[in-house]
Amino acid sequence: MNLHAVRAIYGREMRRFFNTTIQSLIAPVLSTSLYFVVFGAAIGGRIEEVEGVSYGAFIVPGLIMLSVITQGISNASFGIYFPKFIGTIFELLSAPAGYIEAVLGYVGAAATKSLIIGLVILLTSWFFVDIHIAHPFAMLAFLVLTCLAFSLLGFIIGIWATNFEQLQIIPLLVVTPLVFLGGSFYSVSMLPGFWQTVALFNPVVYLISGFRWSFFGMADVPVGVSLLAIAVFTGACLAVVAWIFRTGWRLRR
Repeated sequence: MNLHAVRAIYGREMRRFFNTTIQSLIAPVLSTSLYFVVFGAAIGGRIEEVEGVSYGAFIVPGLIMLSVITQGISNASFGIYFPKFIGTIFELLSAPAGYIEAVLGYVGAAATKSLIIGLVILLTSWFFVDIHIAHPFAMLAFLVLTCLAFSLLGFIIGIWATNFEQLQIIPLLVVTPLVFLGGSFYSVSMLPGFWQTVALFNPVVYLISGFRWSFFGMADVPVGVSLLAIAVFTGACLAVVAWIFRTGWRLRR
């Protein structure tokens, strides 16, 4: 493995993140603060508790997952798409570095960025609500795995996209609705029986449920199932990435 290539790609992507602090870090924090004001104050005034947890605290895991998922996809997709757009992707393909180095560099940087944003949002939430994390190590594990999984998905989207508009299609039309409908602001148990069954077909439900369990010790689905869902999703993304670099799909055109 060419560690110099990994460090070069990772370092460049991280520098780009810190050079655009307002767009990369402050904007997600402000957006999350608005969610706290709207959902925590307005709706929280009507729904005081969910399964013994104050509504303001209950939505914290969902808000973190919302930001982490969208930021992981956005950072990874733009990171690999921009070299394609300006033509420098061919330098990467001809360099003495394989796809493993490229994935570690781009996906590692995107996952690190989304992890930083998730932790900053967690710190921000303490200004609004009182939170006690029941399983801190499990919380960190779920957070890291989610950052990695959706950064891999963003990497695939960045390779698939042929223009900037396509970079936004899947995040806006597929991922964001799934996150909002995946129990970010409510418990699946609050839904009627039929819609509870429908919700279980949403893969994001398992991510948010496991992450919320690490905070409050309660989950809509078994924690083991949540971990299995993340593992299967990550494995599927890795398989797709390996196939892309093996065949050169959307890379050499």
